[in-house]
Amino acid sequence: MIDFLINNVHWLWFVVVVIFTLIELFTFGLATIWFAIVGVVMIFLSFLPIPLAWQVLIFLVLSTLLLIFTRPIAIKKLKVGKARTNADSIIGKTAIVVKEISKFDKGEVKINGVIWSAKSMDDSEIKEGCECVIEKIEGVTLFVSVLDKTDSSAE
Repeated sequence: MIDFLINNVHWLWFVVVVIFTLIELFTFGLATIWFAIVGVVMIFLSFLPIPLAWQVLIFLVLSTLLLIFTRPIAIKKLKVGKARTNADSIIGKTAIVVKEISKFDKGEVKINGVIWSAKSMDDSEIKEGCECVIEKIEGVTLFVSVLDKTDSSAE
């Protein structure tokens, strides 16, 4: 059995490629795909007279280098895990104040037909009817900045 394995190492690397590809298909974390890619390279290197121990070492070194240096680039380009959904998608958008926001009390803003409780980013008063920009969300409270400072000043 060991003689067969040593004489047919390319099949071992093929199995490695299949296993790592299947893991990547089920997780899509861009971690094991690099091992699968190096496994393909190792299939071709296995036809050269390189001992199995050296092949394993080459596999580990190349896989580690690919993982460290190319994974961050691939994640940036593919934007894995970067899609803003639900509430986060309204950050940076404009809302209308429907209940005055004061320094000590929350007010309310309306965006996309939904009314949210809101607080000013700089504790300034924002009058009803003013437009504001959503800066961040904490829990169910939007933190907003006034779009036009002349409308928000208290008289």
